[in-house]
Parts: sequence; C-alpha cells; structure tokens
Amino acid sequence: MVSAIHPTAVVYPNVHLGDGVCIAEFAIVGTPPLGTAPGDLPTVIGDGATVRSHAVIYAGTSIGQRLQTGHGALLREHCQVGDDVSIGSHSVVEHHVTMGNRVRLHSGVFVPEYSLLEDDVWLGPHVALTNALHPRCPLVKRCLRGPRLRRGAMVGANSTILPDIEIGAHALIGAGTVIVEDVPPHAVVVGNPGRILKDIEELRCRYGLIDSPYGSFLAGSPEDE
Repeated sequence: MVSAIHPTAVVYPNVHLGDGVCIAEFAIVGTPPLGTAPGDLPTVIGDGATVRSHAVIYAGTSIGQRLQTGHGALLREHCQVGDDVSIGSHSVVEHHVTMGNRVRLHSGVFVPEYSLLEDDVWLGPHVALTNALHPRCPLVKRCLRGPRLRRGAMVGANSTILPDIEIGAHALIGAGTVIVEDVPPHAVVVGNPGRILKDIEELRCRYGLIDSPYGSFLAGSPEDE
C-alpha cells in the first residue's frame, strides 16, 4: 500500500516510510536536530502509521508499526519507539526516549530526555515526567535521568513523576499524584506526596460491570479500551 503524504507536509531526506503511512497537513518528518544537516540522520517509520496535522518527528528516531499521533505532537531525535504506540495531541517526547509496544500517551503529556516507558505503559492527560533534580546546577546535564516506567504502569491525569524514579510493573498512579520515590509493582498510589493506598488487584468496578477491572491486563492480555 502506497504512503499518502499531504502536499503541505514536509518530509526531509533520509526518511524511510513503511507501507500505508499517512502524513497529514503541515506535519514535518525528519527535522534535523541542532548541529546536523537535512538527511544526516535516518528516520524510520513503520507500516500503517498516521502522523496527524502539525505533528513533528525529528531525524534519528526509529518507530515501529502503526504509530498514531495526535495533532501537534512532537517527537524528538534519537528515540526508539515500538509498535502500536499512540502519542496524543500536543504531547512532547524529548530526545533519547525509549518506548516499548502499545504505549499510550494522552493529550498534553511531557516525557523528558532519557526516560524509559516499557510495553503497555499508559499516561493520562497532562502527565509530566521530569529528569533534572537541580535544574539550575551548572552540571545538570551530567545527571539528567528520566523516570523508568515498567511494563503496564498507568499514570492518571495531571500527575507528576520526579527524576530517576522507577514505577513498578502494573502500578497505578491516581490522578493528580506527585511521585517522589520509587513505586513497587502493582501498587495503587495517590496524593501529594504519593502514598500507597492498596494493591491494584484489590480494585473493584464501582458500577458492578466486572469483578476486577485490571484482571485481564495483569494476566498479560491487555485489551484496548
């Protein structure tokens, strides 16, 4: 299937598009980072991707199959992105970020440099990850460390994760929580600063539609909502 590139989109040299890729109005793919020329770095986007209007993807990034971006999303250079990833409208993913398969970023999410998001991580609207412990320190660039979100971790809307924090597999961070220390696997954490409330397996559906809202997810067969 031939890729579809809108006439107003900009696709730089050395961009490699898979089959059936759609590049929408005013999107830019392969933007050269500072200090490089157009085409210096390869950019790879796998089959079936949709890059919506005004999204920008920098050169030197490699993306798997079936990427979905929202409008105005930004993905910087030297990122490794897996299959079936969704980056919501006006979200920003800085350089040197690694994302696994089926990662979901809702609108307005910020992911800083050197962050790790493993398979099936889910970030709600306006989640902010951070990577600088002392932003005005003259040596700050020597110790930038983004959070590490392990497989299936979920972070609710408007939460903040401080630098060099590990969120354990299948942990659930409630909306508006500020995470200041590592979170163990399966923990439900809420508040500012975040505190452990219960285990995710203890959660029940308030509407009685299902016994365990995350039962199938914890069993390793997450379903798209």
